[in-house]
Amino acid sequence: MNDNSNNKVHWSFWAISVFMLIWNVMGSANFFWQINATAEALAAFPETHRAIIEGRPIWATAGFGIGVIIGSLGCLLLLFRKSTALYFFIASLLGIIVTMIHTINVSITTIKFNPFEIIMMIVLPLVVATFLIWYTKKAEKKGWLV
Repeated sequence: MNDNSNNKVHWSFWAISVFMLIWNVMGSANFFWQINATAEALAAFPETHRAIIEGRPIWATAGFGIGVIIGSLGCLLLLFRKSTALYFFIASLLGIIVTMIHTINVSITTIKFNPFEIIMMIVLPLVVATFLIWYTKKAEKKGWLV
């Protein structure tokens, strides 16, 4: 870890950090909405989404919560320029992987997902979480984090 906290941080660091915080906060809001959703609210969703939500076991729900809530906290730490954000992003990725095990199982055994759903519900969360780990390491090497 570099102790160059006086290094001027590039504007893109702030833009990426804020955008990723918004992404994770939206995921957190979605998580809390899903665990409190009524049957009527779920009925308005596409069949693929309902299959995931209604059949989600507790371990996958926990993974979902860890993925988005810990990811949000990691983004806050990134905005505060703390290198410990990396550990939060690793935990977030692990939570997302746990959730994806269930989601992929649903897509294989219950309902066929279209390509857009596969990208948005499986690929994109994994890519974003992996990007946050990579970006945090890069910011740490540049001395932007303490």
